[in-house]
Amino acid sequence: MEGADEPSRAPKHLFSFNTPENIAEFATGCDADVGGMSTVNFGLDETTANPEKESKASSPHGVFVNRPTGKFWGEMRLAVRSGLEGQIRGGYAGFRSKPRPTLFGELTEDVSNHEYLALRVRARGHPRTRNSYFVNLQTDGPITTDLWQHRMFFRRDDGGWEDIFIPFKDFVLTNAGELVPHQVQMYRERIRTIGISLLGGNSGVEGQYELGIDSVSAVNVEDVSDTSALEKVPTEGTQWQRPPVL
Repeated sequence: MEGADEPSRAPKHLFSFNTPENIAEFATGCDADVGGMSTVNFGLDETTANPEKESKASSPHGVFVNRPTGKFWGEMRLAVRSGLEGQIRGGYAGFRSKPRPTLFGELTEDVSNHEYLALRVRARGHPRTRNSYFVNLQTDGPITTDLWQHRMFFRRDDGGWEDIFIPFKDFVLTNAGELVPHQVQMYRERIRTIGISLLGGNSGVEGQYELGIDSVSAVNVEDVSDTSALEKVPTEGTQWQRPPVL
């Protein structure tokens, strides 16, 4: 008798950002919602369907994109409205996927058979904003303010497209922007939402920001053609000093 099928390790597509309908699956927010001065926009960038003369060869880490893509942009400001100084903290903006309720419960993603979150992105805007982007994952847990977080590290400095691979095991658990003291394993069987935030307040960064995004997937090492993208460098990791996982 044949045994049960092995869990699939095939690449798992999670989100595309190539149509107005794709963009409508995401919500945005920034510190202006509570009295800050930052701005946030998220829309479809049609210009990437007819890219300028940029080729993959322009960078050893480059990829070629020739279709509409998502564009997250605005201005990061640390100031807050008059009278709110010392009461709120400015300097953040972000977008994330909307919850997907159904008649039988909320749709979630199972990435337990995959090692990496893969994002096809490009960082533009002021260069000082590029090191303040974070990926946020929300799992189906009892505390809705819990987020699993990891900083994004770009290898290109020319604003071109690239693939970023983040090991799921390297995400850290945060709550309300602070590291949770007692880290646990991520419940990767039920990912509720995926998002990206720019946290200028953490690093004192202001300026125009722009992030292009084409797709988000879950993959394994055998799916990565440019394995140098998986190499760690001394500056990589998160802003957090991660304690041992219980």
